[in-house]
Amino acid sequence: MNYIEKLLDKAFDLGIQLLIALVVIVIGFKIIKIIENRLKNKNKFSKLDNSSKGFVISILSITLKALVIVVAASIVGIPTTSFITIIGSCGVAIGLALQGGLSNLAGGLMLLIFKPFEVGDYIESEGREGTVNEITMFYTTITTIDNKVIQLPNGSLLNNDIVNYSANDERRLDLEFNASYNTKIDKVKEVINEVIDKCEYVLNDKDRTVRLLKHNNSSLTYTVKVWVKTDDYWNTYYDLQEAIKEAFDKNKIEIPYPQLDIHQK
Repeated sequence: MNYIEKLLDKAFDLGIQLLIALVVIVIGFKIIKIIENRLKNKNKFSKLDNSSKGFVISILSITLKALVIVVAASIVGIPTTSFITIIGSCGVAIGLALQGGLSNLAGGLMLLIFKPFEVGDYIESEGREGTVNEITMFYTTITTIDNKVIQLPNGSLLNNDIVNYSANDERRLDLEFNASYNTKIDKVKEVINEVIDKCEYVLNDKDRTVRLLKHNNSSLTYTVKVWVKTDDYWNTYYDLQEAIKEAFDKNKIEIPYPQLDIHQK
């Protein structure tokens, strides 16, 4: 009977320890989540830029969670040194199995060091584009123009081409317009230039190009190249598209449909 009572006592004590450890983990993880949210929402790490903040917060979160798990393990009775040894051994095994994750971690560090983009920039990589919201240990989160959230692996980003549309304050806008062969070239160029002169977004102190680009079967194509502020790119794009069409109609410049002349003997 004494043996059974001792066994029950040990089981009871172990159950209490497991319960306390579980409570520590639950409460600890909730506190860490609160800390994460406060660090994200408040002006902490003021000396770091926005790109580095997400990375630092994610590392801090993982470190604190590991400490909570160590504390919980010590409550259960697992020696801390043994637990750390086990974690180290598991870490080596997991590291070998998850080389992609380590690649993403290294990629995140390299992205923060070389800064090909920052939080708030509009980028494109591997056919996906959007505004950078956050750079964490393993992933970079972007939001597309139709409000979809995409997580791009840092390792993949580092090893592929990245187009940063926000890197410079100014961008060149390239457009093409078709006009009939029957309209004189100088007339078409004059009408287009008049529209550009009236556009509030075009940087008139920069070089512009309005030239005949190519001869098509049914029309002539004119190229238009103007410089704008990066933030005004799409406003300029749509304004010029609409205004030049209206100007062509007003000046009776035909935009011909594709046509084919057939001669019958």
